[in-house]
Amino acid sequence: MRGLKTATVAAVLATLARAAHPHAIAPQASAGPIALEIVLFALMVASALGYAIGVARLWRRAGVGRGINAHEVFRFACGWGVLAAALLPPIDTLADGSFAVHMVQHELLMVVAAPLLVASRTFEAWAWALRGGGVRALAALARGWRWLATPWRSWWLHAAALWLWHVPAFFDAALDNLAIHALQHLSFLVSALMFWWAVYGRGIRAREGSAFVALLTTMLHMNALGLLLTFAPTSWYAHGHAFTLGMTALEDQQLGGLVMWMLGGLAYLGAALAVIAAWMTPRQRRDKSAGAETAPGLPSGAPGWQP
Repeated sequence: MRGLKTATVAAVLATLARAAHPHAIAPQASAGPIALEIVLFALMVASALGYAIGVARLWRRAGVGRGINAHEVFRFACGWGVLAAALLPPIDTLADGSFAVHMVQHELLMVVAAPLLVASRTFEAWAWALRGGGVRALAALARGWRWLATPWRSWWLHAAALWLWHVPAFFDAALDNLAIHALQHLSFLVSALMFWWAVYGRGIRAREGSAFVALLTTMLHMNALGLLLTFAPTSWYAHGHAFTLGMTALEDQQLGGLVMWMLGGLAYLGAALAVIAAWMTPRQRRDKSAGAETAPGLPSGAPGWQP
């Protein structure tokens, strides 16, 4: 059991760590990166097992569908699957030679995997999978997370990650250095998780205008960056060779800008419309639905994970 606890504690950061896996960008591929690939994949598997164990224990105590419902379990499975798809071949391999595929990879992390994982009550499931010190460690992590993941702190962190990593000097540096590339992916995923956690929390914060404003303004500045990339007269990046798709560097960049503009913009717009729909939902229905899904408590030492 001690080994399981240790593995599951590590799994709290597994999803984030997997985003930092090294690419075969340069001839740096060696036994070290390959070993790291294996370790990080094992941590992803541990994160899924930890979630499954936590849900099983919760349902055994509270009843099937209580606390964490079937829809939330399905969201975790989808989010985990999208994260794996974004960071494993063939997308990962194609991203090494194409800016456009690189943008697909980043959008999958930020606007597909991150909101699905946030909406699956992952912290709560992991809390049920842990015991004693593991729960307390997770609680300490959750306190720091809640402090950072306020609507406006997370908005600035998410915006900074998006714009800074598309500065040509930083983007090219990430392609030249595995550690910097790891930091790039990690910052995209972590900032996105914080942003969506702040926006949604325990479901959509229908009574808080900050959620709608954060979503709308994020859509606008992401669209602005996408438009700049799409209509740029020259390629911004030294590594924009696009050997994989057979396009020129400029065409590849323009396609990547279009991906950011359309996929990213539509995701934030859809989330903003969901907030509006929640505003229009009668409050009694929301309260009744929330109450029906509440479990009779969390493990000892585990505070409420959602805000």
